Amino acid sequence: MMKKPKVWDIAVLTGIVLLIIMIAMVQNNSRSAYTVCIVLAVYFASSILMLLYAFLRQLRYNIYSYNTIYYMGFALFVLFVSVSNMSLLTLISKDPETYGLSAILYNLLDTARMFIYVTFPFILVFSAALCISNISLIRHEGRRPVNFLGIILSVCMIAGPLIIFFSSRYMSGSAAEVFRMELASQMFSTLYLYCECMLIGAIVANIIAAKHRPAYDKEYVIILGCGINGDGTPTPLLRGRIDKAIEFSRKQFTESGHAPLFITSGGQGPNEVISESESMKRYLVDQGISERRIIQEDKSTDTFENMKFSKAKLEEMGKSIADTKVAFSTTNYHVFRSGLYAKRVKLQAEGMGADTKWYFWPNASVRELVGLMTEHRGKQALVLLGMAAIYATLTILSFQF
Repeated sequence: MMKKPKVWDIAVLTGIVLLIIMIAMVQNNSRSAYTVCIVLAVYFASSILMLLYAFLRQLRYNIYSYNTIYYMGFALFVLFVSVSNMSLLTLISKDPETYGLSAILYNLLDTARMFIYVTFPFILVFSAALCISNISLIRHEGRRPVNFLGIILSVCMIAGPLIIFFSSRYMSGSAAEVFRMELASQMFSTLYLYCECMLIGAIVANIIAAKHRPAYDKEYVIILGCGINGDGTPTPLLRGRIDKAIEFSRKQFTESGHAPLFITSGGQGPNEVISESESMKRYLVDQGISERRIIQEDKSTDTFENMKFSKAKLEEMGKSIADTKVAFSTTNYHVFRSGLYAKRVKLQAEGMGADTKWYFWPNASVRELVGLMTEHRGKQALVLLGMAAIYATLTILSFQF
């Protein structure tokens, strides 16, 4: 069985690189800057390879992993830093007297801000798409507060780089005041950089999960609920999930001669006449699915409970979860986070994504990211604090050098 990929080697490599850099800075001779730049070039190249290798291994091990976001999102940033360092290495090799250790220090210090500036066109395009998507969503679904989230976030995404640019360009006052402003600018840049890398990683992870096709060997297909109409019929979004499950079932029967059973998962909301599970069951029967092939789970209130209670249904039937092959059907933008919940309850399940209207995608992607970032807070805090510590240290050294 394949082991879960780890990237602790990067932490060990970082420690070795820092030791080499400290020795070079203490010696501070004519070759120190060149040596440090070479060491950094090897370090960044090795880190990129480690992250990409871990990313590919993670896809083979389990595509529904928070690590997938980190590996891809931060591999792109490290690639940018590597290119920046290689450009500086060229300058040092041509003019070592002008470009010394201080040039390396300031180059590293500016990597977060420069990455944000370079990727600003992507942020601009994504923010525009998010805003248009949100306006279309409001027109179709009404002016609920949650439907304004995309517009608010698109404004924040555009405002962030502008704040960083002007805060870093127009600093005045005493040395202490400039230091405090620079430190504040660096910390804000670090936070924005972290969120941007997470966004890029989440987009890649969502696309991979949405495009994934489960193997045709499943015993059960869980259909995740998402609300019903006032008359008890499935909404277009829910109908898409059911149709996707039916399509998969029929293809599997054609391929293997075995049709999976359906688990309709969704409780009854306060304004719903019947449970989502019952609504899905009726729709399945109308599509020619025998009631004997339908198992109802009608207690869940969210995606996590969909997975948790569906697993409980399987256990009630005496199924060995480790040996039972399960798929789940949801909307394309929701596959990745649903897979994370399945993994959390220790349910081995592959997801499939039903297509949805274009105006759902950008807004839903951001909602999914917000949902993801409210989880694993300990891991996120550790990574973010580590990044902040690095840039704070670089800021202090730049004022002491």
